[in-house]
Amino acid sequence: MDKKMMAVSTSMLVLKLLEEGDLYGYQMIRLLEERSERVFSLKEGTLYPILHSLEEQGAVESYEQCAENGRKRKYYRLTKSGGKLLKSKQREWQEYEQAIRNVLKGGVSFAG
Repeated sequence: MDKKMMAVSTSMLVLKLLEEGDLYGYQMIRLLEERSERVFSLKEGTLYPILHSLEEQGAVESYEQCAENGRKRKYYRLTKSGGKLLKSKQREWQEYEQAIRNVLKGGVSFAG
């Protein structure tokens, strides 16, 4: 997948995960892998810039919390603005997906 499309879709997917509840980075990486059947196998170096960008936009907020083992973890949560951004990104994605389907469906076939 094209890197630009990957970045656009990944930010939407991260927002979607956070719509379901607060998560820390490693949880997001694992959930994305599981739910996408390993299509989205992100490295921390890919995820955290996306999270920081979303945080700068006011779409997510972060906070620290101690885990059971006593280590502090940085959690992310969706803001009201992030919920609106998610809906907007989902609409854009659906339009894009439909346009691709329309082209692939085609009219005249030149194969043969």
